[in-house]
Amino acid sequence: MGYLNKKIKIPTPTFFIFAIILIAYFAPRETTVSYNESEGKPWRYGLVTAPMDFPIYKPEAQLEQERDSILKEYIPYYSLDKFRSERAITLFTNDAQAAEIPKGYIQYVQRKMHEIYQAGLIAATDYDKIEESSLKQLYLINGDNVASIRNINSFYTSKLAYEKLINDLPENLQLYVIQSLNLNNYLYDNIILDSELSKKAKDELLMRVPFAEGNVLAGQKIIDRGEIVTAKTVHILNSLQKITEQKEGSGTRKNWMIVGDIILITALIMAFMTYLIFFRPREYYDRRNVVFMLMMIVVLCVLTGLFVKLGFNVYIIPYAMATVMVRTFIDSRTAMLTHLITAIICSLMVPFPQEFLLLQIPVGFMCIFSLKDLSERSQLIKSSFFILLTYTSLYIGVTLALKGDIKQIDPLMFLYFAINFMFVMFAYLLVYMCEKVFGFISGVSMIELSNINKPLLQQLSEVAPGTFQHSMQVSNLAAAVATRIGANAPLVRTGALYHDIGKMTNPAYFTENQIPGMNPHVGLSYKESARIIINHVPEGIKIARKYNLPQQIIDFIATHHGTGKVKYFYNSYKNEHADEVVDEADFSYPGPNPFTKETAILMMADTVEAASRSLKEYTEESISQLVNKLIDTQMHDGLLRNAPITFRDIEIAKNIFKEKLMTIYHSRIAYPELSKEAEKNIEEAEEKASI
Repeated sequence: MGYLNKKIKIPTPTFFIFAIILIAYFAPRETTVSYNESEGKPWRYGLVTAPMDFPIYKPEAQLEQERDSILKEYIPYYSLDKFRSERAITLFTNDAQAAEIPKGYIQYVQRKMHEIYQAGLIAATDYDKIEESSLKQLYLINGDNVASIRNINSFYTSKLAYEKLINDLPENLQLYVIQSLNLNNYLYDNIILDSELSKKAKDELLMRVPFAEGNVLAGQKIIDRGEIVTAKTVHILNSLQKITEQKEGSGTRKNWMIVGDIILITALIMAFMTYLIFFRPREYYDRRNVVFMLMMIVVLCVLTGLFVKLGFNVYIIPYAMATVMVRTFIDSRTAMLTHLITAIICSLMVPFPQEFLLLQIPVGFMCIFSLKDLSERSQLIKSSFFILLTYTSLYIGVTLALKGDIKQIDPLMFLYFAINFMFVMFAYLLVYMCEKVFGFISGVSMIELSNINKPLLQQLSEVAPGTFQHSMQVSNLAAAVATRIGANAPLVRTGALYHDIGKMTNPAYFTENQIPGMNPHVGLSYKESARIIINHVPEGIKIARKYNLPQQIIDFIATHHGTGKVKYFYNSYKNEHADEVVDEADFSYPGPNPFTKETAILMMADTVEAASRSLKEYTEESISQLVNKLIDTQMHDGLLRNAPITFRDIEIAKNIFKEKLMTIYHSRIAYPELSKEAEKNIEEAEEKASI
């Protein structure tokens, strides 16, 4: 848990600022409300009156239809370019004479080209376009700038002109000679579109289509609460919005909306940050937890913004998912505040904020209540059903309260709630994913791991029964301390059960597993014995990873001795080699030292419980001296330096260890022997009872 915080140097407030920017960026900034969704239903807002005189704009679809209708009267303007026809005939004559084409052929083509150009030759695309129009006519402007209407069928295209040249060929002329002249090269369009006049004619037609269908006078009532919204009402409201934007400037309006969004979102996110600083400082200073909680808020807010922009129903979004996740990995109060902050921010984006909040806030409370004692994963499934029931019942209640008509209940909403329910059901998988991605360990996982029927713990109890009993005692001691000083008791209890699993590799080399009179260290050097003892830490990490234990549990295995020494073998070696410089690395654990309050508690509990077994007598004084000496030595050696634990916490831990050890090793009452007279009386009573 501490590694992430050491690696990340970004200040915690930066994450909150980044969250504000993301939410504000994706927040929808529509300048009009989508009134189409309310058409045919009662108006849920207050009285709306016209602040000024304004026209009622026609809908775009209606305008397009009317424009298309009037454009059927449109006739384009074309002009006759006599110079193009003259150039074409001149070019043909020169090319034909140069090729020594007989004069009769040249004269025939010249005559026909004059006929074609006099009638007019138009581009094939223009011809087809006008042919498909309703009027099939165009205005032709002659040399005197006088326009006359002509039917499109009175003109030639290049294809029609060529066919005329071939079809009208006299019998005395050969077809192959005409075909060899490549007449298509001399058939130029001389009927040219006048773009300026044509555009002007089209615009004049379009101006005949009115953009409005009436007016609203200043002070006139548009709609009041409870009245049925009609299509005309929607047109009037949209027209009012359009006029307002034109007067105020839509760009300026959107900029102010952005400022407003940022102010409100900042206030809500900062309120969440303030709560963490004052009431959950441990979570605030754990950047991983901050990123996790903000990610839950941001993802739901961004999804809401996108759904509103795309026109999807926001009730599909599983807002309860964030509450479930934060409740599972943090706590209930933080989860509820996360839900409230998310719901309020999202209500700024939806077009029905009142209804939205009336549904979301009770759903959050129901989610928290249903997960109050989260000890089994099946509770997540049950919670999903409670959330679905809450959504459906609240929707019915809100609809009846706001609209007063049971017919206004939309059956499609129940489908949206069902989809929401399916998404919340995936919380089971999401919990597992968050455990892997963020390195979290949920309360459910800890309860499951602390089950002594787990294969790994069963194996420990069979292979190393003494170590198993030691782990159980350490678990109880550490959990008691964690509860008193505000640490995570379930976590330290679970970590204590697994902290010595590495001893399964060589169980007989550890005192608690040895049979009296059998010591495998006899005959081994102090260094070799120390190596075997130290090796239970890396072996424990290896076993933990093999069984896919969470990193938090592995941290307990790695840190429960820190970088301390195997004092028995270290001191023994040093006593026998007083003149030798001892390499302390041969007798030191690899570490690291504890870096959380929980791992520090386990180190103290482990040392105290193990050493207490070697006491010759268990008195209050001997236990007190032992506890004080062991923990003070750990502090002197700097083993607790990296852990966020205070001197006050350590003193509380010492007192709890003393109380618990006195309870464990208290002297039992010696039962008195029966006197001979008492034994005789009992025998007589038994005989009478048998008769």
